[in-house]
Amino acid sequence: MIDTETASKVITGPLGEPLSRETLPPANTSRWVVRRKAEVVAAVSGGLLTIAEACERYDLTLEELASWQRSIEREGMAGLRATRVQHYRQAHERKGKHSL
Repeated sequence: MIDTETASKVITGPLGEPLSRETLPPANTSRWVVRRKAEVVAAVSGGLLTIAEACERYDLTLEELASWQRSIEREGMAGLRATRVQHYRQAHERKGKHSL
């Protein structure tokens, strides 16, 4: 059951646009472009969806959603680009080794 307060809640999306449950990517999304990933992360961070709701709604694993969250924290939306994920991951790992 959806809480009526959460159902009508509006947060600021990753590009500065209003984001609500109604404007989230469709539950049957299969093509995950950067913007859609960032919207799901913003929805969880902003309280529109719980982690469990996001994983269930979009058929994501907890690890997949957590990797999107880490990518945004480390590199911003650019970190979500599939072609750059490995590059950013390696750069972050190198940085971590040098800071020990």
